[in-house]
Amino acid sequence: MPVIAVVNRKGGSGKSTIATHIAAYCAHRGIGVMLGDVDRQQSTRSWLKLRDQRHPHAKAILGWAVNQSSALRAPTGVSHVVLDTPGGLYGLDLARVVMFADAILMPVCNSVFDRDSAAQCYDELKLLPRISSGRCKLAVVGMRVDNRTLDSATLTQWSSERGLHYLGALRDAPTYVQCTEQGVTLFDLAKETVSQDLAQWKPILDWLEPTLFPPSPEMSAVQTRQNSQGNEVIMSARVGSLQPVQQSLVQGERLAPRAPTQPMQAQPEKRGGLLEAFGFPSFLRRK
Repeated sequence: MPVIAVVNRKGGSGKSTIATHIAAYCAHRGIGVMLGDVDRQQSTRSWLKLRDQRHPHAKAILGWAVNQSSALRAPTGVSHVVLDTPGGLYGLDLARVVMFADAILMPVCNSVFDRDSAAQCYDELKLLPRISSGRCKLAVVGMRVDNRTLDSATLTQWSSERGLHYLGALRDAPTYVQCTEQGVTLFDLAKETVSQDLAQWKPILDWLEPTLFPPSPEMSAVQTRQNSQGNEVIMSARVGSLQPVQQSLVQGERLAPRAPTQPMQAQPEKRGGLLEAFGFPSFLRRK
């Protein structure tokens, strides 16, 4: 079950905007998607409530508040999860999200405070084996970028200097505010009315595509290529290497990541315990 997590420990960075839009994109692609909200503010749950009330015929997105009473089985038809995470994730809380995710998007606004906070978060993330080995991929999205300024260029340079994959920026457009108020996303609106903003989403969606639509086991088991004489050569593929480490995030279970290729540096000490109150349902356990 592919899991996309939106992570930034600084509040107000645009995590819920990214999460709701990815969930809506999945719904429009015919994917059974669940929008998980681990933030105590429950922003995405409020958004889903508006969506259900004002747009009952919109593409379905299943809401899920992660707590101790979460269902033990995946709801029928759900195949993907988009996870909106809280601000202030450190230590074990952050590691649990990484163990849970196949891809992480980090929205970053262009201010010195936002960039510094994101850089510190990345410094912690890159020590985790699933990030350092590439089993969980990570990329940055610029948020609320003013096209009249050099915001995007600044974020591009900042990302490059830190070895972060920068996917591009979403402009500071009133449409996003209006969508939030109405419980919709750009993907629910007529394309001709939001074409400029949809174009900015293309590199983000292209980056997510392999995670949202991974190769089937049949296609992954055997690959073919042609040699210099044009003869087809069969190559075995390590199917298991295409999947992340199979671990659970059920509350209280020890994290047991696969040993990294290089000695892992000491983990930052745990702070806050924001996820301690939440239990992850067993259907998300990696088998």
